[in-house]
Order: sequence, then structure tokens, then C-alpha cells
Amino acid sequence: MRSVHLSPVLPAFSLPALEVLCERYLCRDDTGALAEDASGMLERVARAIAAPARAFGEDSDFWEARFLERLKRLEFLPNSPTLMNAGLPGGQLAACFVLPIEDSLDSIFTALSRMARIHQSGGGTGFSFSSLRPRDDRVRSTGGTTSGPLSFMDLFDRTTAVIRQGGRRRGANMAVLRIDHPDIEEFIEAKRTPGRLENFNLSVGITERFLAAADTDVAFSLRNPRNGRIIRAVDPLALFDRIVEAAWDTGDPGLLFLDEINRHNPISRKHRGRQSMRRAASPPL
Repeated sequence: MRSVHLSPVLPAFSLPALEVLCERYLCRDDTGALAEDASGMLERVARAIAAPARAFGEDSDFWEARFLERLKRLEFLPNSPTLMNAGLPGGQLAACFVLPIEDSLDSIFTALSRMARIHQSGGGTGFSFSSLRPRDDRVRSTGGTTSGPLSFMDLFDRTTAVIRQGGRRRGANMAVLRIDHPDIEEFIEAKRTPGRLENFNLSVGITERFLAAADTDVAFSLRNPRNGRIIRAVDPLALFDRIVEAAWDTGDPGLLFLDEINRHNPISRKHRGRQSMRRAASPPL
């Protein structure tokens, strides 16, 4: 284990914690040598986080001292990107980003490029692949057929494996696919293939329509997201059993309750309110 110089005011980090700090969080110079110890990291973070107080007429030194005191007591530690990047050029402090993906190559590869940049800065990314048309669907522009959302997830996964987050840790992704997507079975079973989607957590987007079908044992329709057409109907209880068994065996997928999320989404309510105001203010044509 590498030795790290500890100042007298440093909190009692455990030896494993110090090893992780050395590997991922402490600044290094151009030669790769450590340029700070753990105490210096906390001081750098406190100084950077307190600096914006000046813009509000506050004493940044006062807030830096208060924040640093709590960091050294281990009462609070910020997320990994903050520990890594605060006070450095770029200063990317956010941990999680949700990137939109629409059903086009331009949108898919724009998201892929943005993912690479975010991972390079130490952030993680989440995607819903639910808008992508299913495997073997027709592509009008070429006359061919699509490879489906799982093939693009594989591409995102391989890209993540190449780009280490900030050069210090592996990238992390979350992939969501709606329960009514025609490729949902392949998604549920994806991690049964060794080595597949190792840089992803998977979540099935559950809807109340699916839960109602499972409760009443009524066939559940899978629809093409491109046009809403029903592709086939499945047994909802059998589909739910596949989710449970895959989660038990591999740890994935989890469940994301889409309707419940949207009910409590304040941004969604605000957006709906603005849309209603615009319609009320606009006379009918």
C-alpha cells in the first residue's frame, strides 16, 4: 500500500479508505505523482465550494472554515466528482446525468458522444431506450431492418469500458426499457450472457396498465414505439416471473414505476401548468 502523508488535523480515515483516496481522488501532477494528501483534498474541496459565497456578498473564508470542519469530522462528504474535481479546471461536480435518446442515429450517437465526455469528467449517465424501434423493424430510408435497442446498449457498454471515468474509475450507466417494448424479454435476460452490459444497471419501466393486466391475468400488449402498433400479446404473470428470476440470478433488472414517478414529478406538473396557460391565452383558430 502506498504511504500518504497525513496532517495532524486529518480525520481518521481507515487504511482501505486511504487506498481508495490514492487511487481515485487525490490530485496528481503531470508525472502521475501525488500532488496532495487527504487533508489537502478536503481543503481544496472546501475552498472551491465556498468560493461562490463572494458573489452573494458573503465571507467565503468563513464558509470555507465551517465546511472544512465538517469534512474533517466526517460529518459530511460530497460525491465522488466533487472530491475529484472541485477546485480544478472544468470543476465538474455533478454525479448523475440523464441523456435523451430518440429513434434516430443522430440522436443515438449524440448521446454516445455526450456519455463519453461525462464519464471522462467523473459523472455517470442514465438512458431510456424505450423510444427505439424493436429488432427487425423496417427502416424506411434504407429498406433494411433495425438491430433493436439492445444492440445500441452493447455499443454504449463497450464505449464505457474504453473510457475510464476521469482516468480514475469505471463508468456507470443505467438503462431503462418500458415493459410494453417488444424487445423487453431480451432486455430482461441480457445479463444472463456473461460479460454483457457489465457497465450498466438495468431497470424495467413498469406501468400501471401492466400491473392491472397481471392482477386480472389478462393478456398484455407489446407495442412498437415508432407507431404504437401492437406487435404481440404476452402473459403478464409469466413476464413478471422472468423479471423476478433474472433479478434473483443476476441482480438485474430492477423496476422503475413510471406512473408513480410522473405523479410526483414537480417539473412535469409545472410544464403542464404552463401549457394550460398558453392554451388559455391563445384564442381558438
